[in-house]
Amino acid sequence: MSYVVDFVDVSTVGLESSPVAEALAGLRANEARYFRTKYAHVFTVEPASEAPDVVERVRRIIEEERDFTIASPPLEATEFEVDGIRWSYVFHESGLSVNVLYTLEEGGKRAVGFKLSDGMEVPAELAERFKFARQRSKLAGTIRGSFFVVKGTY
Repeated sequence: MSYVVDFVDVSTVGLESSPVAEALAGLRANEARYFRTKYAHVFTVEPASEAPDVVERVRRIIEEERDFTIASPPLEATEFEVDGIRWSYVFHESGLSVNVLYTLEEGGKRAVGFKLSDGMEVPAELAERFKFARQRSKLAGTIRGSFFVVKGTY
């Protein structure tokens, strides 16, 4: 069942099994606010079990581009297109959010982004591969993020 993410009244709906559920809900709400403000897009997620194609696409891009997989189970996922960009998101139980920005036009930006919820440790599979920058968010506290550029075609 789909869930429209509310960035005014932040809820842990769908994220309850995460040890950092409140921080992950804030991170998810932060993304919802960004898309509402920048693109007038309503950010809607669904349980990962109901979006296996999205979860598999994100997993495949990471594995083929960087030869690793995310250890934490996925809780929720979404995929949508705005302004010629396909966005895919997977929110993991550990508090990790993974997104794929994929411009549909050739030569456009394509990247995988990782955001860590406030209070979570850097996952072992990311620790040696990426450095994380910090940013403050009213909804999510301190967000640590990193990314890599996608070279292949997906």
